[in-house]
Order: sequence, then C-alpha cells, then structure tokens
Amino acid sequence: MMNFKKNKPDVSDSNNKKPNKSMPFKFNLNWIYLLIIAMLFGIYLTNNQAVVNTKEINWTEFQELTKENSFSKITVYNKKSTVTALLKPEFVSTHFKEDAEDSKKVKQKAGPSEYTLTTRAPSSDRFSDFYDRMCAEYQVDAQVTFDEGSDPLFDILISFGPYLLLIGIWIFILRRMSGGGKGGGGMFSVGRSQAKIYDKTSQERKVTFNDVAGLTEAKQEVEEVVDFLKNPSRYTDLGGKIPKGALLVGPPGTGKTLLARAVAGEADVPFFSLSGSDFVEMFVGVGASRVRDLFRQAKEKSPCIIFIDEIDAVGRARGRNASMGGNDERENTLNQLLTEMDGFGSNSGVIILAATNRADILDKALLRAGRFDRQISVDLPELNDRKDIYLVHLRNIKIDDSVDTEFLARQTPGFSGADIANVCNEAALIAARSNKEFVQKDDFMNAVDRIVGGLEKKSKITTSEERRTIAFHEAGHATLSWVLEHANPLVKVTIVPRGKALGAAWYLPEERQITTYEQLQDEMCATMGGRAAEEIFLKKISTGAMNDLEKVTKQAYAMVVYFGMSELLPNVNYYDTTGQDWGYSKPYSDETASLIDKEVKRIINEQFERAKQLLTEHAVDHQKLSAVLLEKEVIYADDLELIFGKRKWLSRSQEILEQQELNKPAEAIDPIKNNTKKDTDRVDF
Repeated sequence: MMNFKKNKPDVSDSNNKKPNKSMPFKFNLNWIYLLIIAMLFGIYLTNNQAVVNTKEINWTEFQELTKENSFSKITVYNKKSTVTALLKPEFVSTHFKEDAEDSKKVKQKAGPSEYTLTTRAPSSDRFSDFYDRMCAEYQVDAQVTFDEGSDPLFDILISFGPYLLLIGIWIFILRRMSGGGKGGGGMFSVGRSQAKIYDKTSQERKVTFNDVAGLTEAKQEVEEVVDFLKNPSRYTDLGGKIPKGALLVGPPGTGKTLLARAVAGEADVPFFSLSGSDFVEMFVGVGASRVRDLFRQAKEKSPCIIFIDEIDAVGRARGRNASMGGNDERENTLNQLLTEMDGFGSNSGVIILAATNRADILDKALLRAGRFDRQISVDLPELNDRKDIYLVHLRNIKIDDSVDTEFLARQTPGFSGADIANVCNEAALIAARSNKEFVQKDDFMNAVDRIVGGLEKKSKITTSEERRTIAFHEAGHATLSWVLEHANPLVKVTIVPRGKALGAAWYLPEERQITTYEQLQDEMCATMGGRAAEEIFLKKISTGAMNDLEKVTKQAYAMVVYFGMSELLPNVNYYDTTGQDWGYSKPYSDETASLIDKEVKRIINEQFERAKQLLTEHAVDHQKLSAVLLEKEVIYADDLELIFGKRKWLSRSQEILEQQELNKPAEAIDPIKNNTKKDTDRVDF
C-alpha cells in the first residue's frame, strides 16, 4: 500500500531548524462506505434505458398543443395537479430543435429518447372537463392516465433503501467484531483484559479500612502493602523487596474482596478487579492473551493493584485428573500467569492480590516464593469481631435501646460478615412489615431464626399425636443439653414447623480452637436425646431423628478416622489435607474399614445408652418440659431454668463475657448498647 504524505508548516525558529516531519496518510474504513454509496448512485442514474428530455410550459400553451393533437400520452398527477405529456415524434423538432438534431447520437449512447412537456393544471377536475371537450371537438387521441403522484424522497428511499440497509448491517457487524471502538468484547478484541479499573476518575465510593470490621490480623498483613505503595523508597533504599503477591484464603463471605478493595482505597492507587473465570473463553489462546494485556495495562498505571477473585478457576493444579478430559486452554492461561508474575520487576509497583476459598487445589508453582509469597488467612469472625461488624452494619439502621450488639454477637456464632449483613437487612425488613418506627431486638432474633431455620409454617397441619412426639423429641435434646457439662447451652426450642423441619432447637456452641474427647461425647449424647426420649417415653421411634443420626454418624466417623480417638485404631489419621495424594482410593485396607465400622457403631451405641440413662434419671423434669412446650410451642433458656434450676456449668464464652463485664470500666460501656452460624447448632426434627 502506498503512503501519501503531506508536509506540515515549519514552526521552529531560525536558530534551531528541524526537518519537517511528514505525517503518513492514514486509511479510514469509512471512505469505502462513501465510495460504495457513490457507485450505487451512479448506477442508479445511468441505469435508465431511456433519456428523458423535459420542458415546462404554461397551461395556455398546453391547451393549444392539445388542440393540435401533439401528444401521444398524458399523465395527470392528482396531488400536485401536474400534467406531463409525451410529444409525438413529428412535433419534437418544433419544441426541441437542438435535441432533435442530436437525437441520433443520444439513441446510440443511452437508448431511445423521450420528449415531454409539463404544466400545472388548475385542478384534476378542470383538466378532465377540458380534455372531454377537446376529444369531442378536435378528435384528440392521446392516452390519458391519472396518478396520485410520488414523493421524490420516497423514490430515493425505495431505490437506495435495500443497499443502505445492507451497508448498515455490514457496518454494525464490523464494529461489533472490532469491539465498537470501546475495548469491548468484540471478536477482534476478545484477547483484551476484562478487568474493571477503579482509579481517581471512578464514580464509586472508595472503600477504606474503616469499612472493614474485624479481620484485625489480616488488616495488619495488608497494611504493609499499603505502606509500600505510598512510600516505596522506604523499602527500596534499604534493599528490601515487597512481596509480589498476597493470597487471601478463607470461607465465603468473610470479606476477602472487601479487604482487597480497602487496600486500594487506602493506598489511593488504580485497582484492577476481575475474577478467575474472566480469563476463560471458548477460543484457544484467549486466556493467555488476556493475562498479557492485563499486566501490560497494570505496568502502564503502576503503582497499582491487580485483584483476581476466585483464582482457583484458573489456578487449579496442572495435570490433575488428566484422564477426565483436556484442559489445555486453562493450563496455558495458568502458565502465562506464572510467567507474568515472575517476569515483571520486583519493584515495578504492581502488586497482585488474589482470593480463594479452595487454596488446597491451587498449583504449587503459583504459591511458591516470588509469586504469591504470602497467604493471609481470613477466618470467620470471633465474638469481638462480630460485635464490630454489627456496629458497621447498624450505622444506617434505625434501632432502639433494646438492641444490644454483644447479645447479637453471642447469638450468631460462626456467622460470616456477609451473614451478619444479611441478618441486619432481614431485621429491617421484618420491622418494616410490622410498620415499626425502629428495628428492635425481637426483629433481630426473628431474622436469625429466619436465616438459620427458614420461615415459620404455622399453616402446616400436624395431628395431636405428631405434636406430642415432636415435643418429647425436642424436650429430650433440651434436657440433656442442660444436664451435660460440655453440651452446648440451649437458646431456644420450638415445635412450630420451620423450613423443612417440624421442630427445632437452637444452641450456643462454644467458640473453641480444640475439642476434647469428653466434649465430643457430650455433644453426641445431647444429639441422641431426641431418639432416646421417643424410645423411653413413647415406646416407639419415628423418622424425625434422621438429621440427628446423620450428624452423630459423621461425628463418630471423624473421631475414628481423622482424630484418632478410637480404642482399636488409636493415633491414626486417614485424612489428606492437600487433597492430592490419595485421589479416589481408600488409604486403608478392607480389614481396617471393618474395624472403623465397628468403632463407629460402638461410639454411637454408647452415647445412645448414656442418653437413655440420663433421661430416665430426669424423667419428671422432662415430662414437665414437654408439657410446657406443648402449651407454649416456643420456650427459651429461662423456662428450663425454672424447671431444672440454674445450670451448673457456664460455657467458655459465657465465662469470658462475664469476666469482661467485671473488668470493664464504666465509661467503656458500648454506646449502642441497648442498640446465629448457620450452625447456631440447630437440631432439626
């Protein structure tokens, strides 16, 4: 292709003359469209087989020529009262002298010529009367036709419309294929990075560490990253190197993405956000191309942060389950990611943050030093962290003096930050449905029950015998949880159907880091209390204990296989924390499997017999509790205290809280005072 160049005027001064730089001629695709339109217009003009010569005359001249029978065809257009008449050949020379001389040449070039005269009639009716009179008096034989007339613009649209439509469709397809000039996901831009960029021009509100409650240790880890982005010379001058990448690992909803955005907000640097699945595409080589484009953009905007959410979508260990099908495209994307992370300079100002809840399946090369140097654990919030999270989410909620954040934090063990946000929102919705002006404590408790157990189904029909069975079953759980030392203390028991359960009991699990053999035994015994109560007091068992049996069986199996708490198989563990070594095969023999089954049955049977023994000892109190439950349908820990007396043992969390209350100065009282996990250890019937 030839390059056309044009000179620019010399604007340099005489002392510093520089040669004129010529600008290369840039080709524009729109010129092709204009050329095509011009060609179509020319074809339209030259496509007529006849050359029409037209001359306009007045109405008087037209009448005289009509009397002479000069016309072979007359067309009357009603809308504009215009008359067009085709001259007979013998009269052409009179009105078109020059054209008549050249008619021979015209015929050779463009076919036969037509000579017409046009005039404006007073009206279509007047012309009709005039022509009838001419036919009667002068024997006029011209052929007359009446037409409504046509719009020139409409004629142009009819002529060029199909061509313009095809051209428009063609332009649309080409722009879509090229991404529409916006860097979008067109066919020609499919290899571009799909990351969303948050910088100083973004309209979204910046997230800071003040918006991230809890996660104290995790925030301390990432504060160093923020400090490096703000003051890189403090580290580089001493020869230090900031970690290239940090991997946030934790359960869903714990705030990994929020923490990464807070890092970018605190550092006030561009933030590239995307998920691991954004690299995946149906076309070969697209994932690797997007990785290259992402790091190219990041280097241009450094210092900056790249955040890859759910990195396990692209960072899964290579070669895993190769027989299950090819994953070459995903592995190529991972290889490119590894190359880019190891390729850019250590002090380039580009830091990678990634989040996953499945760190065990990530490729080992991705976790080595020099790529993701640090793994930051983002765990479920503890008691004090949950209280701080409640304070954050209660900022925009109107609450009254009955709401106590410490109480809410105790009632929601195992809840993540997302779960707590859901509790606060659900409580506000419940209060709004009741037309309340403020969200109260009862609304929060109903919200917790709604999230943990589902909606109440008071319309579900149960017979009196079924209600009695459910009451004895749930009273069995409540009784054993009250008398056993290590059992989780009771919060609430109900026989109102909720969700899929006909009855449920909520407990407050201890937040402990390790669990002893005795604690596991007491928990299993309390879980078996429902089935044991049915067998002792009703002399029959029901299907309502299915959830209890499932939980106990899994717990007993874990004691034998994972924790080594077995008399026949002591100190043996068959659990692979990496998930890579054993695959689909069992790590033990068939004989060992038989021993495991025997031990599981023995542990369960022992706790079942123990549960029956304890219920027999407290049969009178159990009967009273069942009667109260049948009457009220919902009972709380206070009701058990009236029947059984004060519980002898306090849970560890209750002891800590009571100690904190004793040591807390008066001025440190929570200003919102009077302001569960889905494991609020619920036992379904």
